[in-house]
This record gives sequence, structure tokens and C-alpha cells, in this order.
Amino acid sequence: MADINHHIPESLLQAYATGLLVHPFALVVAAHISLCTECRAGLEAHNAAGGAILESLPDEPVSDDLKVRILDQLDAPFKQKPVYERSGVYPGPVMEALKGAAPRWRRVGMGVRQSILSAGQDGSVRLLFIPPGQAVPDHSHNGLELTLVLQGSFSDETGRYGVGDLEVANQDLEHTPIADAGAPCICLAATDAPLRFKGLVPRILQPVFRI
Repeated sequence: MADINHHIPESLLQAYATGLLVHPFALVVAAHISLCTECRAGLEAHNAAGGAILESLPDEPVSDDLKVRILDQLDAPFKQKPVYERSGVYPGPVMEALKGAAPRWRRVGMGVRQSILSAGQDGSVRLLFIPPGQAVPDHSHNGLELTLVLQGSFSDETGRYGVGDLEVANQDLEHTPIADAGAPCICLAATDAPLRFKGLVPRILQPVFRI
């Protein structure tokens, strides 16, 4: 997608390449990479650099029975994992998280809907459906938030984000994202800590909607 203007920061791309990103953020990064040729090339560069480092490391001794144990695994039952392709606005990594099904939307008020894909100690990742012109309540962050646009667009204090764009928000940012006119804005959003809402009503409802 040539119109992508907001990309993965180098530090996050490196963490993804080394397998250090927690699942919620890794899913968002994987979805962006599936849409963005520039970040895909960056990931390949990191992988190549990692391979070169491994090649330069000295040999490590292994156990005498390692070869036998590896060969034994060839006879172990193998279950082929399904491969999920892009479906509609949802990239392959998102379809994998959905297990090939459509999102199960839940209303959170003002026409906004969400579908939680996973939530745990490492954080949460969800799909958000925001009608045109609708604002997400003003909030700041206790940690990191990654938001990837899959359909439509939104604007906030930092600029405009269209399909494929990734917004990275940290504790220094307080913003009020508003879906632009046109198609409803569908986003993939991951956080590693609860948001800090400014308004009383969003704070009261926050535990209910697990935001």
C-alpha cells in the first residue's frame, strides 16, 4: 500500500524480529507488515542481520544423543496448521486470531463496537468499529498503545491515519481520536496497560469493557 505514512518504529520492528514483543503488540506489527512493503523489507533486513550474527557465533557442544532425538521427532504425529489469508479488510494475522470467523462485535456506546481478540497479563488486543464522525473519549495512557487502521481513517492531535497507518501512543500522549467522514473506521488496537480516560462515564464503564 503506497499511501501508508505512519510505520513501525525501528525499536518495535527489531523487537518483533527477535521475538521479544508480547502477543498483543506482535499481532498488530504482523498485521501492519502484511500491508506495508517498506516495513516488510525492514523486517527482512533485521532477519538477515540476525542470521549473520548467528553465523559468526562460535560452535556450541551438543549432547551425544541429539541426532537420535531429532530423528525420533520425524516419526511424531504432525498436524498441519491452517493458513489464513486476508478476508475483506482483515489481514491474514487478524484472520488467524479470529480463527477464520467474523468478528464478534460488542457495543460499547455511541455506535462504537469492539471485538476482543485476546486479553491477559501481557495486555490486550481488540478490533474497534467507530462510525464516521464519532470520537473515542479523550484519554491518555498508562503504557503503550498501538493502533492500526484497517478501514476508513481517523484523526487526532498527532495527525490523520488511513488504512495501513500505525499510531504509536505512549504515556506522553493525551488524545481524542475521531473517525473521519466516509466508511466506518475499523482499527486493530493493542495495549499493555489500561487507558486513562478523562471523563467520568468512560472511567466507570472501563472495567466492564476491559479497555
